[in-house]
Amino acid sequence: MNNIPAQRLHQQQISAASPHPPEQILAMLGAIQGQDYTGAKWSLGLRSQGATDADIEAAMADSRIVRTWLMRGTLHLVAAADFHWMLNLLAPRLIESFAPRYRQLELDSDTFTRSNALLIEALAGGLALSRHELFAVLEQHGVSTAGQRGIHILQRASLDGLLYQAAVVKNQPIFRRVDEGLPAQAPLMRDAALVELARRYFTSRAPATLQDYATWSGLKMSDARAGLECVQPQLMAEDINGQTYWRPIADPVTPQASPTAYLLPGFDEYLLGYKDRDAVLPRHHAPKVCPGGNGIFYPTLVLDGQMVGLWQRTLKKTAVELTFTPFDAPFTAAEQVTFL
Repeated sequence: MNNIPAQRLHQQQISAASPHPPEQILAMLGAIQGQDYTGAKWSLGLRSQGATDADIEAAMADSRIVRTWLMRGTLHLVAAADFHWMLNLLAPRLIESFAPRYRQLELDSDTFTRSNALLIEALAGGLALSRHELFAVLEQHGVSTAGQRGIHILQRASLDGLLYQAAVVKNQPIFRRVDEGLPAQAPLMRDAALVELARRYFTSRAPATLQDYATWSGLKMSDARAGLECVQPQLMAEDINGQTYWRPIADPVTPQASPTAYLLPGFDEYLLGYKDRDAVLPRHHAPKVCPGGNGIFYPTLVLDGQMVGLWQRTLKKTAVELTFTPFDAPFTAAEQVTFL
């Protein structure tokens, strides 16, 4: 287990794309970053053998895949079958953490009670409305959406388990009611949910540390540790540079490094799934991927498991133009062939 990049490429289904449909791959991963909707579809598509953009859009339209605020309060794609138990596990801590921001925006419990009722009524009967349309509903009934109030109101209704995003149309997220769009599920006890989330993470993102998992999930360290301790019989540990890394015992494959290149979107789990990213991205190059530490991550070019540059796609009338920007020396002709 001394080749961390190769193992992660394998466990994340990047170097070994799965033949299963996108929603099953998403369930295996637990959830993937969803701030950039186009990038999130790319992340899921490259892990799903033969999947197209239309396949993923169809899964969103059918609510087999949904988009909502989960880990760390950021938008993620998640399989519909995992929506309820993940939200029940993660939302209470998120709502508590947002309390200071709610006070700044003058959003109190009475405001949320009223806004939630208005949103539920507007979406009744299976309707799907855009963010702008829901903002208009709130404004018409005297609930201000000025500044960041509107998005926090929609986020809170989502964290309360009332709304989810079914798709994105013309850069506008489309919302539906949970009780009308997703099947009801038997509740999963909190302890069982902690174990299941840890199992999904360490199965799909190994090798990884407890600190990686706590950062990714947004759980308290005590909860992250409790989940890991319960799944440890299914894992094996190895000390690498003074850190304890975990991976599944059951996986018999030992991936070897190869010169294969991958074009990853910004916010891909290959980078954001970990607290310590040094194994795949040299620390001195990190500012090139996330300039200024502003939370925006650029698409990266991965070669032999290492992030070696950035890439950009430009859509032309009859072609797609790819531009590569290396971190260090210009790419050789042989390397450029592997990118295309």
